[in-house]
Amino acid sequence: MDLFIQTLINGLLLGGIYISVGIGFALVFGVLEVIDFAVGEYVMVGAFAGSVLAAGLGIDALFVVPLVFVAFYAIGFFVQPFLHHVTTSNVPMPILMALVFTFGVAFFARGGILTTFGPNTREVPTSIATGGVTVSAIGTFPVARVLTGIFGIVAVAAFLYYLYNTKGGLAIRAIAEDRTDARLMGINIARYQSVAYGMYAGLTATAGVFIGIIFAADPGMGMQYTAFAFFMVVLAGMGYLPGIIVSGLVLGVAQAMFSTYVSGAWVFFVLFALVYVVLLVSPQGILGRGEPVS
Repeated sequence: MDLFIQTLINGLLLGGIYISVGIGFALVFGVLEVIDFAVGEYVMVGAFAGSVLAAGLGIDALFVVPLVFVAFYAIGFFVQPFLHHVTTSNVPMPILMALVFTFGVAFFARGGILTTFGPNTREVPTSIATGGVTVSAIGTFPVARVLTGIFGIVAVAAFLYYLYNTKGGLAIRAIAEDRTDARLMGINIARYQSVAYGMYAGLTATAGVFIGIIFAADPGMGMQYTAFAFFMVVLAGMGYLPGIIVSGLVLGVAQAMFSTYVSGAWVFFVLFALVYVVLLVSPQGILGRGEPVS
């Protein structure tokens, strides 16, 4: 029973960081109508950026988080116009072109990391996120995972506040609802799409720093988190951002449980099966609030 509770705690805390990956991915899908295959590579490069900056500056990795967010926000802001050009230049299949473009970005990022650092993993140095806090009759809360979970909750709360309580957030939601109407209302589509993509890149890369603190930075980790992002969006219901919170926690708990009681090799099989069952029972996602997946 103690092992079950401890595994549940670890899964819930891990789910907190997965939420911050999935919600940015869902935003890009809703606003840009793009399925971004590079989401996992933003996580991976963010982890390496955190490792390099922390080691180079001689400080704890937690203190480089703002630097990583700003740097990747800028990268995303300037990458998005190229993505926009690829998907709006009278091409016959814009969705396919977006997939090809982001697939290329993913390979470029992975190749760059492998060329620069080789195939070995790198630690993300931190002294604060060590040890754990034991709560009687409940279990031990690893500090690293607690900080990760707190970051996920705070990041998502701030993100949702921006979307639903600011002028910029209103503009982004208007674009996601109907681009034509948003343009007629005088909203600068290109600018707010770049803002949305920049926020997505910054949030995802920052999540990568925290994931690196827990698991280390690995050049091959990108594909795993790309798959996780897809799982979360589909389970949440296409276009339903609040559902990402539930699907992220489900993902974290499922990964922790099967890694502990069965085998880590079964995690992807179980997640595919879970997505398949949810789509059969509720095509609108686990909460039944998203757009049907056809």
